Amino acid sequence: MSILETINSPDDLRQLPAYQLTEVAEELRQLIIATCSKNGGHLAPGLGVVELTIAMHRVFQTPADKIIWDVGHQAYAHKILTGRRDSFSTLRTANGISGFPKRHESSHDSFDAGHSSTSISAATGFAAARDLAGRNNKVIAVIGDGSMTGGVAYEGINHAGHLNKDLIVILNDNEMSIAENVGAISNFLSRTASSEFVLRFKKNTESFLKRLDMGNSVLQVARKLEESFKGFLTPGMLFEAFGFDYIGPIDGHDLPNLIETLENVKRFDDAVLIHVLTKKGKGYQPAEDNPSLFHGVGPFDIKSGKVLKGKGGAASYTAVFGSALCKLAAEDERIAAITAAMPDGTGLSGFAKDFPERFFDVGIAEQHAVTFAAGLAAEGYRPVFAVYSSFLQRAYDQVFHDVCLQNLPVTFALDRGGVVGSDGPTHHGAFDISYLRHLPNITLMAPKDENELQHMLATSINLGGPAAVRYPRGNGYGVPLDQKLTQIQIGRSELLRQGSQAAVLALGTMVRPALEAAQSLETEVGISLAVVNARFVKPLDVELILELAKKHGCLITVEENVLQGGFGTAVLELLEEHGLSGVRVLRLGYPDSYIPQAEQDELRAMLGLDTAGIAASIRAFLAQS
Repeated sequence: MSILETINSPDDLRQLPAYQLTEVAEELRQLIIATCSKNGGHLAPGLGVVELTIAMHRVFQTPADKIIWDVGHQAYAHKILTGRRDSFSTLRTANGISGFPKRHESSHDSFDAGHSSTSISAATGFAAARDLAGRNNKVIAVIGDGSMTGGVAYEGINHAGHLNKDLIVILNDNEMSIAENVGAISNFLSRTASSEFVLRFKKNTESFLKRLDMGNSVLQVARKLEESFKGFLTPGMLFEAFGFDYIGPIDGHDLPNLIETLENVKRFDDAVLIHVLTKKGKGYQPAEDNPSLFHGVGPFDIKSGKVLKGKGGAASYTAVFGSALCKLAAEDERIAAITAAMPDGTGLSGFAKDFPERFFDVGIAEQHAVTFAAGLAAEGYRPVFAVYSSFLQRAYDQVFHDVCLQNLPVTFALDRGGVVGSDGPTHHGAFDISYLRHLPNITLMAPKDENELQHMLATSINLGGPAAVRYPRGNGYGVPLDQKLTQIQIGRSELLRQGSQAAVLALGTMVRPALEAAQSLETEVGISLAVVNARFVKPLDVELILELAKKHGCLITVEENVLQGGFGTAVLELLEEHGLSGVRVLRLGYPDSYIPQAEQDELRAMLGLDTAGIAASIRAFLAQS
């Protein structure tokens, strides 16, 4: 039996002799690698904090003490040590354990996470609640240096330092977020006291003073001067300015030193920040060599480190977007591209290489990205902010106040619109249509395939006002890609199929299954349906929708978005405005609940948004008339 098999809770870990902890770290890494090789997952972040996780659970008494993970994709070892070892094989699968901390999974998961930069604010709230209740437990926030590029982290640390609560912040510094970190803060954090220059300065100074033979008092003064000097070479002075005691940097893979440091800090009763240096992907060479690839990776071969190929050979929507943007930028020097720390994930790596002066990675700072884009647009440029649908939620006010209110020509390339799979509810793009379509001045569209995506991108950039193009995660259909990109007439949909009984208005990814459902219904039961590629959520194709409503008296809308405030709701509003409230409407989309984790095809089938589900819903609906 392995040592790890004897650990069913942190209490078991604390009973082990110290010399066995290194073996526990090795066994944790083996289990994490084996599971991620089959299920995919955030491998490199999880491997980087194995020793830190062991040290925290060795020293602190969870769940009484609260460990709050930022983002949470580094919490795999934490899950294994807190009673989920035997269920860890279900990581990120349907009905399995989440890839992120979830309060419903374990009392050791203090706070749900999935997006970045939230841990310090949450931990400050936990500490305040503890004090109000008269308890004395410890509160620990674990935040990566990538998350420290997010502004809310500094809002939290500013308030926490002001309150000076009994709070421990552990800064896990691996010099990366998803991609390599950028920005002044990242550069500042990378200045460590372990540099050759600092060590040589310290040694030479002490040697020189000892030769002067001027007594211990001079050495004591010199050591104080050394600490002051070190403050200019490490981030300590930044965090101390916020009211935190600063400790570090320390080696995040040195278990004895980590445990000793945490034991000492445990006795403090004010705000402390511990700066821990770790290596992303530690213990698995392919992940150490390519931490960006293994940040969030699909199934892979453990021996070679090669990622296993997914289904189909068609290019992904993300890749088609990136290629089309490069083509457009080569012809239009006004085009600039912006990412929030995800150049690879959003398809902008090629743009960054071809047009480095017009490429901007702002770090994990979506709010800043939107207002930065607004500034570029106000000066005549055509910025394109490529961002996951669920991450743009973090910048809603900036979209409203800084872009739409001023009617500025910013394009939002909304990747991952719809269900995304194993990352689950924090990452599904389930709400973007609802949170964007009600904003004045914005044009909102969704392509039926990857070729139409190209033309929508060209349309949005040349529109002259705010625009959003939302497209799904994953591969396209392999349709031929036009080499010449043309603009689509604003608000004009596409009638793909004539019918006599009802009309189906399908949006984006739902166009193809709606066509297939219409064909199967006609073949199997003789139901004749018109099918429309809606293209636009805003503005709607008023003329065609009203024509079909009057002709059939029956409309079906299909979308990958929550029904509340979505495309179907927009159609209902249009009918009401034109006095056609008597038209029967069936709206198909996401329910008023958060969607769990599972593969995309599994989720669409579960939600009734695959071909069979759409056909069944339409057949039942028409049978009621």
